[in-house]
Amino acid sequence: MRLRRKRAKVRAFRKHFSMRSVVDRTDRIRPGDVLLFSTMRDEHVRLPYFLRYYRDLGISHFLIVDNDSTDGGSDYLAQQDDVSLWSTKASYKRARFGIDWLNWLQSKYGHGHWTLVVDPDEFFVYPFCDTRPIRALTDWLDTSQVKSFGAMLLDMYPKGRIDAVPYCAGQNPLEIAAWFDPGNYMIEKNKKFGNLWIQGGPRARVFFPDNPKKAPALNKTPLIKWHRRYAYESSTHMVLPRGLNLTYDEWGGEKASGILLHAKFLDTFTAKAAEELTRRQHYSASVEYKAYAEIVQHNPELWCKWSEKYINWRQLEILGLMSKGNWA
Repeated sequence: MRLRRKRAKVRAFRKHFSMRSVVDRTDRIRPGDVLLFSTMRDEHVRLPYFLRYYRDLGISHFLIVDNDSTDGGSDYLAQQDDVSLWSTKASYKRARFGIDWLNWLQSKYGHGHWTLVVDPDEFFVYPFCDTRPIRALTDWLDTSQVKSFGAMLLDMYPKGRIDAVPYCAGQNPLEIAAWFDPGNYMIEKNKKFGNLWIQGGPRARVFFPDNPKKAPALNKTPLIKWHRRYAYESSTHMVLPRGLNLTYDEWGGEKASGILLHAKFLDTFTAKAAEELTRRQHYSASVEYKAYAEIVQHNPELWCKWSEKYINWRQLEILGLMSKGNWA
């Protein structure tokens, strides 16, 4: 595992040469700031709400890699005072789906900081997030001597066709995609890395009904007190050293955990799926996007009679999808 981590660090060093700094405001980062890292491509319509959501949570600085956007999103980000931006035309797939780029940036700028790694369609929810900023969570984790915080990806979707209601820039996507699967999740321990491998939800139910084991993983460790020797191994599903993957209690108790509300399934999804299928820059020859494109062409609806409408984090705790642990 140590050798594997070293290889990841070497890959990150090599891949960082493909990135060009568009605007660097990292001199504004202060000790104790919680930093957000992300990669994106053609997400301009999502950016206004994405930035507002995380600013309201207490994120101090955004470090973003733009992968050859053509929709004006890069120009928009460059105008934001709390954003540092890099651009690359290099292959997303050959950068291990962007993780090599972020491993480098986190190593250089995230050392000693709590770092949150999310996509522009992911919205981090944690216990008491409606009343406490993210700094309250990281302060408690520091006091508890906990270095990583796990979150399950929860796919959100509309009631009815996913393309029925157009999404507008600046809008909360959960106003449209307000529903989720409250159950239907499979959990298995990864013996090699120690993390829990979670699958299920609408992507298993609708896109991979005959082979749910092919459905995308929903387990993530997005929030880490970063050290320059750390490295993500497979997106944010696995991280090294592997002790950082132990975000759950093995002895029958409950550790605090969060949720990433995944607002992927909006009216923009159909065109995005078709584009990504053509680009073939995603995992396993884009088998996930092949399933997406085929299903949404015939029946672009994920809602079912068991779907539940999202209310708040307490609802997710009652359903057993996240936990506040002993954080009172």
